[in-house]
Amino acid sequence: MTITARALNRATLSRQLLLAREPLTASEGVRRVVALQAQNPASPYIALWNRLSGLTPSDLDAAFADRSVVKATLMRITLHAVHADDYPAFRAAVRPVLYASRLGSRFTASGLTPAEGEELASEVVEFARTPRTSAEIQAWLAERFGVERKDAVWWGMKTYAPLHHVPTGPPWSFGARAAFVAAGEGPAPRGREVDRAALRTLVLRYLAGFGPASVADVAQFSMVGRAQIRAELTVLADEVERLEGPGGEALFDLPGASRPDADTPAPSRLMAMWDSTLLAYADRSRVIPPEYRPLVIRRNGDVLPTLLVDGRVAGVWRPTAEGVEATAFHPLPAAVWDELGAEAEALAAFLGARERVVYNRYHHWWTKLPDADVRML
Repeated sequence: MTITARALNRATLSRQLLLAREPLTASEGVRRVVALQAQNPASPYIALWNRLSGLTPSDLDAAFADRSVVKATLMRITLHAVHADDYPAFRAAVRPVLYASRLGSRFTASGLTPAEGEELASEVVEFARTPRTSAEIQAWLAERFGVERKDAVWWGMKTYAPLHHVPTGPPWSFGARAAFVAAGEGPAPRGREVDRAALRTLVLRYLAGFGPASVADVAQFSMVGRAQIRAELTVLADEVERLEGPGGEALFDLPGASRPDADTPAPSRLMAMWDSTLLAYADRSRVIPPEYRPLVIRRNGDVLPTLLVDGRVAGVWRPTAEGVEATAFHPLPAAVWDELGAEAEALAAFLGARERVVYNRYHHWWTKLPDADVRML
């Protein structure tokens, strides 16, 4: 079976709950979309607001507080909010990636070896059985290794040790000063060996939320090597369906997964900064027109909040004291502007008194945008 580029777009929108807001709880919504980028404290809230009906910020607060949704460093060595049931497999699947990234030369500059780093990770986890602030853990490390070595040690441990972030708020659940708690009850796993069962779980969960997708797409999402992804898809041959993409490439999906008709209407959305939909693929053209990619994904990794129109990026937006400023990279019909205006009004109500002007530290990027149609919604 061959699938068109537009049909791929609609499949992504359907899996990511972007064709219609669904009446799910916060934890159910996170489970459905697999993972929400969580570098910025407000982003998981705005991402989920785009996908669920009736969501309030306190709903996600509660899910973080009872740890049915957890925030941790996972895929692509970045912060994600995931369902608690998904965390163990996701963490096990990417542990070799975290090992290679965080127990390498920068860590060993502290004088510790990777093997000693694994031993220390277990000790950090035990220390964090009781929630600890970042400052408390760093002070504990400084007592053991000295102030001069502490920074290199903590740089490795805060990502490699299996830790969940603890809500600190306000205005969102997580503030600028991080706190951590041990993830799970058992000892910290060790070793660089690939947990193949966990990786297969991650592949299947990815396809559920982002499929159909290529080997390169799954590798991009997870930062696991393509050869390993290809090997697990071979093992999963009886559980996945193979399709042919618009360029003849091999795509994989779950049998019976939602793949709406290519002509299915797609509502306009104000997408959160770093929204996972924009980052989950090696070929991001299914959502981002190639000519717009350098405008919305900056060289330092910042991914601007975007206008999604007919399922694809059409511009960017930012909140200001006057309202939501929308910048369209190409002309939009009046009906689309009306739709975006309604979304902006709803977003302002959602943000309420918490933080009306989110993302203001990133406004410097707007001076680097080309001339475009700018409107205050």
